[in-house]
Amino acid sequence: RLVVCNAITKRRRHCLVAHLMLNLANVLNAKMMATLLSRRYKSITLSFHNYQQHLPAIIGARSSYYSSSAAATPHYQEAAYNNNRDDDQSPPQPFPYESYNPTNPDPNYPSLGPTSKLNLFQSINSALHTSLSTDPTAILFGEDVAFGGVFRTSQNLREEFGSQRVFNTPLSENGIAGMAIGYASVGGTAIGEIQFADYIFPAIDQIVNEMAKFRYRSGNQWSCGGVTLRTPCGAVGHGGLYHSQSPEAYLCHTPGLVVVMPRGPRCAKGLLLSSIRCKDPVIFLEPKILYRSAVEEVPDADYEIPLGKAEIMQKGTDVTIVGWGAQLRRLQLACDLASKEGISCELIDLRTLLPWDSETIIRSVKKTGKLIVSHEAPITCGFGAEVAATLQQECFFHLEAPIQRVAGYDTPFPLVAEKYYLPDETKNLDAIRKVMELAK
Repeated sequence: RLVVCNAITKRRRHCLVAHLMLNLANVLNAKMMATLLSRRYKSITLSFHNYQQHLPAIIGARSSYYSSSAAATPHYQEAAYNNNRDDDQSPPQPFPYESYNPTNPDPNYPSLGPTSKLNLFQSINSALHTSLSTDPTAILFGEDVAFGGVFRTSQNLREEFGSQRVFNTPLSENGIAGMAIGYASVGGTAIGEIQFADYIFPAIDQIVNEMAKFRYRSGNQWSCGGVTLRTPCGAVGHGGLYHSQSPEAYLCHTPGLVVVMPRGPRCAKGLLLSSIRCKDPVIFLEPKILYRSAVEEVPDADYEIPLGKAEIMQKGTDVTIVGWGAQLRRLQLACDLASKEGISCELIDLRTLLPWDSETIIRSVKKTGKLIVSHEAPITCGFGAEVAATLQQECFFHLEAPIQRVAGYDTPFPLVAEKYYLPDETKNLDAIRKVMELAK
């Protein structure tokens, strides 16, 4: 910090720039800071030099943006988005997976005008485009983000918004999280990408001890609520040990964070826009197997889906089934199979895991008397355990059978045996049959 302060003082930089640099010095790891400081000051912190003379205006723009009433309600203006971004230059589909088209779309979604058929990565790209278009302080960064990202979620954004707002970072997840905290702490909107959720663990110290506690430890004088960390998660068909993990339970044990996981393109766009505009730091987990396989009609407009609110995908009377992310596809198949046996399932997508919508689940379980929670992550200490414990406490006298959990095994994620590891529709159908039998 002294080195940074001296470098700034010698060049008589604006005090606000000094504050930004000191925040960065606090949150960037030593290795990354050494790399950055070895460059000329004008290029330090990956393009921040272009913001030196504009920082007061940037922060003022953000304050003005969030002071408007529109920031708290859905924006219905048209978003300038090129729906043909996945052109012939895109790499071929990286993994074979059957198309996912939900059979029970939520009828409560507002009518937002024209729609486009998008897959998940195009939907994410649309949300990022909208954010960069509507918020002049928003920047997007991460490993390989500038050329479009390994899953093409940032495709064409650097060309449209410039290399000062969409840029690559060194291979340091700790540094990505730290830089996001530093930028957000002075009023900017930081959208960072961790290339795979499996690699978020080097950034855990920044996320848990800095990002989540930033407002609390300063007595509400400082905030890094402008941070959104996006990261692909979950099974992919061939990911093995280090490209298949679902770390949501680790993150949900951290007060001060918001943790979100969409199940498809339509809710992904609305949830991501809400996350980016949220006043708390958000970890946005994107099920990577759905990037190309999940296809839905997505509104072209700028819209938000409330965080912390579950969605009832299918109403039922016999058993409540709760899941999130890519698991909803398998659960929908299980519900369809169960309906052929005369079992009526109420299927609920949590969408936001922290804070999670316990009230919606409680109301459902009081009606059905039975609960199944299903997720990809290992069963021990998985987030399903929290859901089960809460419902056991709140609905004990309404339960007609023990709560069932259907999840991954307590082993590292396998490569060849992946299809046996995943809690597929067959395992979930077995749980439905079991809970119905126990309730007799």
